[in-house]
Amino acid sequence: MTSVMLGTIEELVARERIRDCLYRYCRGIDRADEAMLRSAYWPDGTDAHGPYNGSAEGFIEWAMKTLPHIERGIHQIHNVLIEFREGGAAVESYFSAFQRQPGADGRLTQWDMKGRYLDWFVERAGEWRVLNRLVVFDWVEEMPLPPGTEDERFGARKPVGGRWPDDPVYAVRA
Repeated sequence: MTSVMLGTIEELVARERIRDCLYRYCRGIDRADEAMLRSAYWPDGTDAHGPYNGSAEGFIEWAMKTLPHIERGIHQIHNVLIEFREGGAAVESYFSAFQRQPGADGRLTQWDMKGRYLDWFVERAGEWRVLNRLVVFDWVEEMPLPPGTEDERFGARKPVGGRWPDDPVYAVRA
């Protein structure tokens, strides 16, 4: 194999590892899975995440206190652009996030949020993780809650997603 081909294969592997990290972040947030969430960040990193701005470790602690109050949350990643640069990779990932959580008045509120994660990824010992993240919000809309209880809305559509370790994905991984 030529060195050009080897470089191309290494780059493809790095791109997939970066995407995998982004997906681990989403599962960590949506399933309130602290270990999964931690696996997306380097401990010495930073995160500017709307209401939170500080260390990555602090963000994880803040998120783990906030997530139990979010009744439902779904994060999706779209349009991932990866630019390798000296010392790491600049990554822009579009996201959609839907969350149902208590508002400032304590009543449940539903949000449709869209934006971009602007990340600086670095590789250490063959593993790519976020070192620094800036969340840019491009769309935020408060939505009315749908009528009825979750049991009424979901009906026979079971199982319903849940948090770590009760979500069905953890049984599949066992």
